[in-house]
Amino acid sequence: MPHPSGRPWIVAHRGASHARRENTLAAFTHAAELGADGVELDVRATADGALVVHHNALVTNRPIVALTRDELAVVDPGIPDLAAAIAACAGMWIDVEVKNDPADPDWDPDAAVAARTVAALRGRRDIVLSSFDRGSVATALAAGMRSGLVLDHGTDPRDALDAVPGIEMLFPPLMSMGGGQADAVVAAAGRRGIEIGVWWTDDPGEMRRLAAAGVGVIFTNRPDVGRAALG
Repeated sequence: MPHPSGRPWIVAHRGASHARRENTLAAFTHAAELGADGVELDVRATADGALVVHHNALVTNRPIVALTRDELAVVDPGIPDLAAAIAACAGMWIDVEVKNDPADPDWDPDAAVAARTVAALRGRRDIVLSSFDRGSVATALAAGMRSGLVLDHGTDPRDALDAVPGIEMLFPPLMSMGGGQADAVVAAAGRRGIEIGVWWTDDPGEMRRLAAAGVGVIFTNRPDVGRAALG
């Protein structure tokens, strides 16, 4: 989904997280004020199945999955529901990342949280569901949701292009896109109809380099810097 201007989409990583607490309604609305094209946010589930926006599995050393929604609101009232977060991102493209790591207490081998997230998003075309977990991505694809696979450090993006057939986007970390690697990855992805989004950089020089290589999405904590660098 190329940006109408031809430049990459500038997506606020957990909102405008340089200036506001990450993954909060304030971070999302401030991202829009700074000119972000989109927002990336993280989703987890509470003990009673509520979908909430938070990066880490723990809050004050307590697993989110062990708390009901009401209990979580007492522990940390700043954590928003997914629905409220989506509403705060009105007018922007949204990357909803489902957190699902075998090392976390809320590990979900059946990708049930991904399935519930897809149902909550109701097939919106301005939203992409992403995850490091391939099962979660496959679940979203099977339900007809636009999807992207997030890569961790140490994975050559070209080796992951066929990992989950049907993805529209692949999100490698910046360190995997150094030097001439970016051009090669974008070219290989383009042959499969996959767009590359890179997480994350606040450096305007890196942003311009990635844009020149044909990267379609740049995740940044500083959407204002992205707009100044790329227009």
